[in-house]
Amino acid sequence: ADRKWCEDQIRGLRYEGIFTPPSINGSLVFPGNIGGIAWSGEAFDPINGLLIVPTNRVASIVHLIPQSSFEAEKKAHPQRETTEQTGAPYAMSRYFLFTPGFVPCNAPPWGALTAIDAATGERKWEAPLSSLNLGGPIVTAGGLVFLGATLDPKLHAFDVKTGKELWTGDLPTAARATPMTYRTRSGKQFVVVSAGGIKDVTPLGDYVVAFALP
Repeated sequence: ADRKWCEDQIRGLRYEGIFTPPSINGSLVFPGNIGGIAWSGEAFDPINGLLIVPTNRVASIVHLIPQSSFEAEKKAHPQRETTEQTGAPYAMSRYFLFTPGFVPCNAPPWGALTAIDAATGERKWEAPLSSLNLGGPIVTAGGLVFLGATLDPKLHAFDVKTGKELWTGDLPTAARATPMTYRTRSGKQFVVVSAGGIKDVTPLGDYVVAFALP
């Protein structure tokens, strides 16, 4: 049923590849308006010459709306992101291509962490993530990549050479943030991340959580 629903939604949409412009009838945009590396930022590992990049892969639909229909469209679809675009002939509406059961229409993974060789552009490894991710990674000199960007209440640690997940630390809610690290005068190293949650998706909070490295 979900597959048929998705096919019915996609049928008739404009799609000409990654740079398809928006249209009145609706354009399919993939990897979507939070896709690629648009939101999260990257980390660079100078020891191994790796660029560590988080990505999102969720399709979106974008409509152009005549300005005369802007208020009616916004009222008819309050769950969509609808903006007036003052001074332009068209307003804009966009939304993720999710089924009524809130399942993305495209296949997983919907988020991933990828290591790119900065000298050659070669993909060295890729680790699927449990969800969309909105936050960047950090890399430590000890060969660890920390990521607190996913929607689950976890801080994740990966091996910078292989992408293998080595550890997760529990958080009071989703972080959706880039971690930081520091060392005390005694030499003890900590990784710290803010955990604020996401409105209507996870519990909200105002936590700052620190983990000590062994």
